[in-house]
Amino acid sequence: MDRPAAVALAALVLGALGSASAQDLEKGKRVYAAATPKCKTCHSIGGEGNPKGSLDGAGSRLQAEEIQAWLRTPKEATARAKAGRKPPMPAYSKERISDADLEALTAYLLSLDR
Repeated sequence: MDRPAAVALAALVLGALGSASAQDLEKGKRVYAAATPKCKTCHSIGGEGNPKGSLDGAGSRLQAEEIQAWLRTPKEATARAKAGRKPPMPAYSKERISDADLEALTAYLLSLDR
């Protein structure tokens, strides 16, 4: 892909994500990688991690509020989705992931496969 086309595509993707900047997306990617317990234990992105919990395409399946519910209140999100995967998703409280990091992580997950 030539440079003007790549720039146009990047602008289109970032425009679709609203106010998420490339820095927000990179920060979200770092939050995903650094979270404890490790997200990759149960989830994968781009073939890296547990393929049973692929997050590829999350941006086309979920809204920001849904992603944040899965992270902050997974027990309730599991019940709403009637999901039964084991082990259960741990809750990522504000002590584990700050609100700012949650926003960045949400932006990153929304950017996947859009």
